[in-house]
Amino acid sequence: MNAAELRAGERVMLIDAKDRHYLITLREGASFHTHAGIVQHDDLIGVEEGSLIRGSTERSFLVLRPTLADVVLKMPRGAQVIYPKDLGAILMQADVGPGMRVLEAGIGSGALSMTLLRAGAVITGYEIREDFAQQAIRNVHDMLGEDVAYDIHIRDVTQGIDEVDLDRIILDMPEPWDVVKHAESALRPGGILLAYLPTINQTQLLRETLRQHSFGLEETVEILRRTWHIDGRSVRPDHRMVAHTGFLTSARRLVRRSEEQDI
Repeated sequence: MNAAELRAGERVMLIDAKDRHYLITLREGASFHTHAGIVQHDDLIGVEEGSLIRGSTERSFLVLRPTLADVVLKMPRGAQVIYPKDLGAILMQADVGPGMRVLEAGIGSGALSMTLLRAGAVITGYEIREDFAQQAIRNVHDMLGEDVAYDIHIRDVTQGIDEVDLDRIILDMPEPWDVVKHAESALRPGGILLAYLPTINQTQLLRETLRQHSFGLEETVEILRRTWHIDGRSVRPDHRMVAHTGFLTSARRLVRRSEEQDI
């Protein structure tokens, strides 16, 4: 088989004529049922990615390997996921790169974990709910395999952080201001803390707390995504857009005066 050919055990995305997306895992002898007809997995195994496949009703489906964004939006979830538009911004705002030691707290369904791991980070995760943690681990392993640097602990990050000299701390939880004092000790100087919050009132409280500790260069952004309809001379913004989902707030861990004297 060449690299473009689909294999049993792979996840694939089926897209019908109405642009409906279906995420399935290929298994020999299995079939996928939709109102538009039945697609046999054996008809997909061995074909090249990007092919059109006909179902039992002669309707066509485009088959592709899913992108990370596809998986995030279609995978099983216990908690609400962070949208792809925000995941990409988190990588840049937190400046996550290969080999960085990252603490992620509030792992939810694992969407952010997948994004950080794909960027090459080494992840320690804190999650207070066992069911969320197990679902996140399954989602991460289904997408990236089991050979990833992903260590999950069932614990409350507001009670403290065991790790030290972390490069990054990324929080997706309702009260990140309760973590700031622990992050101050756990992050190396120059490290970055980033929090994802749905409301501006939460964000304001986080910013006030950051100013009371050894953090600086605070920044809060909101990402809005608008697609466009382009068909011949008909060019206009699409009627729907993914507007507000959350606020991203980041800050750098700075050296306190007492620390400078110890160096």
